Amino acid sequence: MKRWVLVPVVLICAVSLALSIGLPHSRGAEVGDLAPPRILAFDTMYGVEGPLLGEANSIRGIVGDELPWAIAHFIKGSLDKNGRLKVLVRGLVFADDPLVPPELVGKNDESRFRGVVSCLTEDGQDNIVTANVTTGGSPATTSGDSVIDETLDLPNPCIAPIVFVIAGSEDKWFAVTGFESESNTERHR
Repeated sequence: MKRWVLVPVVLICAVSLALSIGLPHSRGAEVGDLAPPRILAFDTMYGVEGPLLGEANSIRGIVGDELPWAIAHFIKGSLDKNGRLKVLVRGLVFADDPLVPPELVGKNDESRFRGVVSCLTEDGQDNIVTANVTTGGSPATTSGDSVIDETLDLPNPCIAPIVFVIAGSEDKWFAVTGFESESNTERHR
């Protein structure tokens, strides 16, 4: 008897939950009812360092800063098909590195951060080219915290997108989508 009561209660709860979070009903939802599909979501970024410093090894035409940067806490974000780029930055600061003046270690000296989405796209003449689209500046704290949230006009198509966090004052990147494992031994397990 308890089983017969439990099944309807579970079904009612499931339907209530589905309706409360906005899942489309059986007849179909309006186009505007659903969030646009994500192109990219990320929970890690890589701070500029080593051979990526300066102009020698730019990525898709974007030069790395001259000094190394580190991510003290985290950076995560997403990019959807409508071009909305959201990046939550926590602790993007100068690295503890001999190249960095001691007074800058662990600090951010930029008042604003910008986001860049770099796509490969077609140029209309059957060539693949790089297209970089940049947000306006978002306020950044000296502890390296910022929220970038802007809708960009992405190229169509936008293939193999890469997201950068760059300076507010110049076109040099501090962080890029990617990661580095804690140690080489982890990579080979």
